[in-house]
Amino acid sequence: MSKITFLGAGSTIFAKNVLGDCMLSPALQDFELALFDIDEERLKDSENIILNLKQTLGSNCSVKAYRNRKEALRGAKYVVNAIQVGGYDPCTITDFEVPKKYGLRQTIADTIGIGGIFRNLRTIPVMLDFAEDMKEVCPDALFLNYTNPMAVLTNVMNTYGGINTVGLCHSVQVCVPHIFDHLGMDHEGVQWKIAGINHMAWLLEVTKNGVDLYPEIKRRAAEKQKEKHDDMVRFELMLKFGYYITESSEHNAEYHPYFIKRQYPELIERFNIPLDEYPRRCVNQIERWKTMRNELIGNKNLTHKRTSEYASYIFEAMETNVPIKIGGNVMNTGLITNLPKEACVEVPCLVDASGVTPTFVGDLPPQCAALNRTNINTQLLTIEAAMTGKKEHIYHAAMLDPHTSAELSMDEIVSLCDDLIEAHGKWLPEFK
Repeated sequence: MSKITFLGAGSTIFAKNVLGDCMLSPALQDFELALFDIDEERLKDSENIILNLKQTLGSNCSVKAYRNRKEALRGAKYVVNAIQVGGYDPCTITDFEVPKKYGLRQTIADTIGIGGIFRNLRTIPVMLDFAEDMKEVCPDALFLNYTNPMAVLTNVMNTYGGINTVGLCHSVQVCVPHIFDHLGMDHEGVQWKIAGINHMAWLLEVTKNGVDLYPEIKRRAAEKQKEKHDDMVRFELMLKFGYYITESSEHNAEYHPYFIKRQYPELIERFNIPLDEYPRRCVNQIERWKTMRNELIGNKNLTHKRTSEYASYIFEAMETNVPIKIGGNVMNTGLITNLPKEACVEVPCLVDASGVTPTFVGDLPPQCAALNRTNINTQLLTIEAAMTGKKEHIYHAAMLDPHTSAELSMDEIVSLCDDLIEAHGKWLPEFK
């Protein structure tokens, strides 16, 4: 029996969605769904819920929870990763509260920025442990990474882990429906092309019946900017740089040096930027789970509709050889010609029995590539810090980060990094 292994299965709702999708695919009925998490209580919850779902969906997939990671991975054909190292409490809290002492404010802090750098540093060693296990017990498995920071972790698994890894983020498939719904436009029959880096990929083409829809999109977006709404940062970037970006405004507010600025506090209000958004979501999620857990655990009538998450469609395409197109995060093997070859890029990919094959994009518009490179600089220096154990590369990564460097002096950045290394303690032993 073939095996799909889910690492971080304590992310119960996400595991339910991805594995529920697999149970609805006729091509995946002979698979074992192997669950692993270091939190035994959450693992047990996920096992119960997914077994209930199997029952109501009438799936032939088998479901098994493992307490031993290597055994969960043994013989796997596909591996899905959705871990979070250090959790909300204490690590996410630390990533937000320590920078605040320096006047550095964040919204999500899970991609780049000072929060993204430190999330990477505590996650990379765990990912490389996964890679070591996989090389021993499932060396040919396809590793689908859903964990942020997406670009760095996918890069590390491919470059240093020696594991065939594709990073997946749902911001690609929801990008066009989102902006069209927001602007009151119909996206039925619309053709689009998206490429760049994760969370900062660009809507390069958007047409219907050969007609470019960007002029109308920009006209409506300019009108929208006269009132408060939740996507003001992305609209502003599009109107100034020419292209819409995949990830949300709260994310993009901290990927650029233009929006969260102590010297211009009015920008927060003007662009409706939700500071401390991710901690708020975490607290709400934790509270909501207490209620949801009771609703889900004993529910023998769970239902599931297939989601738009790519994982099950990738497995299905590889099993059936019926090709699909996805947006995937892969190494830049000449795919985007004006971004560094060392970078992980997000491009259209073809999936069939031969696996995930990225497509050639060529040059991005120069201003888009330039904005991507500002984030890639920090990504690559973060990898350098993790792989060499040299603390100075953490400083370099932070000093090259657009938002951090726009707000703090070099001495403040070094001091902030030292404070975060100290505060994270056991999660960063190699830098103590």
